[in-house]
Amino acid sequence: MDNIRIRRWFRVILMAAVMGIGATSLMAQALLTMDRALDIAEDNSPDMKQTELALIRSQERLNAQRARLKSQFSITLDPFEYEKTNRFDQQTSEWYLNESASSGGTFAINQRILPTDGQLMLVNRFSYDYSFTESAFASDPLSKTFTNNLYLQFTQPIFTYNRTKMETESLELDYESSLLRYLLMRLSLERNVAQQFYAVYSNQMSLEISKEELVSNQESYTIISNKVEGGLLALEELYQAEVNLATSNSGVFNAELTLQNSLDQFKVLLGLPLDTSLLIAAEIMADTVPVNQELAITHALENRMELREREIDIENANFGLIQARSTNEFAGSITASFGVQAYDEVFADMFQTPTNTPAIGISFDIPLFDWGERKSEIKAAEASLHTSQLQYEVERTDIEVNIRSVVRSLKNLENQIQIQRITVVNAQLAYDINLERYRNGDLTSMDLGLYQSQLSEAKMAVTNAIIDYKIELLNLKIQTLYDFEKELPIIPEEFKSSENEK
Repeated sequence: MDNIRIRRWFRVILMAAVMGIGATSLMAQALLTMDRALDIAEDNSPDMKQTELALIRSQERLNAQRARLKSQFSITLDPFEYEKTNRFDQQTSEWYLNESASSGGTFAINQRILPTDGQLMLVNRFSYDYSFTESAFASDPLSKTFTNNLYLQFTQPIFTYNRTKMETESLELDYESSLLRYLLMRLSLERNVAQQFYAVYSNQMSLEISKEELVSNQESYTIISNKVEGGLLALEELYQAEVNLATSNSGVFNAELTLQNSLDQFKVLLGLPLDTSLLIAAEIMADTVPVNQELAITHALENRMELREREIDIENANFGLIQARSTNEFAGSITASFGVQAYDEVFADMFQTPTNTPAIGISFDIPLFDWGERKSEIKAAEASLHTSQLQYEVERTDIEVNIRSVVRSLKNLENQIQIQRITVVNAQLAYDINLERYRNGDLTSMDLGLYQSQLSEAKMAVTNAIIDYKIELLNLKIQTLYDFEKELPIIPEEFKSSENEK
């Protein structure tokens, strides 16, 4: 009997130590909600940072292109240029000395015309030229001239595509594509965080259930110890109770180990140091959400960013086809200008007799034979366009199939939650009834352990069913870009604005 008492007190002390360590650990840990975890992951994720930098790069390139479309002002200065050299006069077969100097500057305003790909320039060139020659045939050895040339010039490419407009639209599509990748990366990160978050929560629940099972086995061990001590039960029942209690202790330690491993993986995902103390704070409710399959499919096909990416691929493929058709193309340009030129040796008299300087010119680029280069480029571009169109159709089909599958899965999980709830109630009733039988000596500790295991498994099953439903509901949110819990679309307003502008 003394051995029985020693064993009993040893088990009580061991259980108190386990529960005490768990309580101390919980007190030292910081609570972490799902929203907070997502914020931390977004701030620390290398993939999110890279995607954000790509988005910034695309935005700044687009800003630079839009700045280039505005009027460009420039000043070019040639402050001083001097040259002194001997030159040969073929008429006299003599060498003579020539000395020249100049100073000037050019002010220009350049405006690109987006609708036509033309270029409008306003240029003013002012200069001062000095020249002295020792040639015997020079009528005026010394020359000093002030010159001002002001003209307005317009250049328009013809028989070709609008390169400026295409470049601008390509940069706009590149920015939109970068924004789509950023948003998709964030949704993917949200899914990963949710999965790891609920995995940690499930392991926390498993640890709590293991501790509850330990408490129940401790109570059973106490009951059977008293009965064995009183001679009401055989000693082998005590041995079995000790095995059950030891198994429960092992279950607690294994659950703690599994929880710590999942916490480490979660910390890596969030980008937190491994020595950070965390405790998942979640309110896992089994409330189901009504889902309209037709609404889900329609909203997804209208708003899925992957489809917009495929549309961007098609537009870029069209641009590639236009560029291919311009290979060795017949093209030309028209240049027209009108200006006023004035010059004189005296600066004050320079503008007294200005001269009009109109000009116009047309040029053509006529290819003769390219050995089939243009034809091959066009075929390659057409193949790329058809590939992009096929990918778009495949993407639409995949989206519809996936959403139908998710909706079915949600309905199945709703049923599973109801079934598991009933299972928990029944398992609890069965355990309570058999616990009473066990206390009355009508049931062995091994049989009671089976009922205890069934109850623990049922509790974990309903928890996991609810978690699976939450994750699948999040998956539907990502698949459709629609929050069925809040009955609101989740497409960013800035993205809608950019689409409407187009």
